[in-house]
Parts: sequence; structure tokens; C-alpha cells
Amino acid sequence: MIKAIITDIEGTTTDIHFVHKVLFPYSREKIADYVRANEKNPQLMPVLQDIRQQLIPGADLTLITRQLIDWIDQDVKNGSLKAIQGFIWQEGFEKGAFKGHVYPDAYENLVKWHKQGVALYIYSSGSVQAQQLLFQYSDFGDLRYLFKGYFDTTVGGKKETASYANILKQIGFTPDEVLFLSDVKAELDAAKANNIRTYLLDREHIELEIKNHPVAGNFNVIQL
Repeated sequence: MIKAIITDIEGTTTDIHFVHKVLFPYSREKIADYVRANEKNPQLMPVLQDIRQQLIPGADLTLITRQLIDWIDQDVKNGSLKAIQGFIWQEGFEKGAFKGHVYPDAYENLVKWHKQGVALYIYSSGSVQAQQLLFQYSDFGDLRYLFKGYFDTTVGGKKETASYANILKQIGFTPDEVLFLSDVKAELDAAKANNIRTYLLDREHIELEIKNHPVAGNFNVIQL
């Protein structure tokens, strides 16, 4: 019996284009001004210091900004970049520049599962802060009450088997009690290696058949 569901965000609960065509361009446009305006902000200072350690100790803001933009353009999963993007997106959400996209079928089923007592978790490459912002300012209002926890790459990469073992330890469920939802086969493979049940979300109907994972075009056809 499934007692917990871990779900990805991009391409699963949320249109992948929202992230790549709304959030990423917004952070790219704002990042230089944000870094300059907040250089002495206690929240940002340790992040900038971490970036300097990755580059050169005395890196100025121009070099740092250039590197951040390059990381955005290459979709690099860098923790310091994710932190700064989270700060920028928070300002954007709070100003009403955009709302967090959630598919209606994802919303309806997450609410249903929550009411049924299923423990819901998020695991995304975006920072925990960014995850919470998306669901706080979603198309359906503040949905943070639905989730018992959030995981990002601090538990490990999403295609790494050990990451899912780490999550299992933290949530306290056995593998056969857990279902993982994602649109990326390599992530599902890593979860299944831990005997976690899986579903491949194929919203674009690209995968007609795939080995090892049942395929769902949306949340409505997922069977617990």
C-alpha cells in the first residue's frame, strides 16, 4: 500500500516551460542588479563568498555576475546559483510578476491524496526555497500545506541511487510504501534501484512504451 508519494516538479506537477521560459529568464535579467544591490546583505554575502571560492578568491562582482549568467545559460545545477535565483524569484512572486504553474490534474490529485492521508514530498533540482515559493504562490493559491517535506540536491543528484536511499531514511517509509513521480527515466531508474515504486509522467506523449516504469499522461491515471 502506498503511504507516501515523492514528486518531481518540472514536467511533472509543473509545465517545464514555466521554469525555462519564465523563471530562468527572469533571474537572468535581474541577477546583475540584484547582486550589486545586495552585495552587503547578510543573506547574500556567504553565497557570494562561496562563488569566489569556486572562481578566484578576489573575484569582483562583474566576474561573479558573468559566471552566474553562464551557469544559467548552461543550466548548471550549482547550489550558489540556485540560492540567488531563489532570492530573485521570491521578489518576483511577492511582486506578482508571475504565479507558480501547477497542472490542474496535479493539483486535484495532490489534494485528494492529502485528504486520504498519503504523505506528500517534493524532490527537485531547484532549491527547497524555490520549491516552496512555487507552491506558495501557485495558480491555486498557497499549497504548501499539502507537503510534509521538500528535498533538493543537498541529498544527492536526482539520477543517483544513493539520493533516494537518503530520502527513505529521512521520511521513514519502506520502499514498497513509496511512489516516485518524474518525467525523467534516469531519475526513475535510480529510485527503482531502491525498490521504490515509480510512474513516468509523459505529458507530451513521447514515450509510447518504456521498460520498468508505468507511464501516465497525467495524474488522473496514476493508480496507487
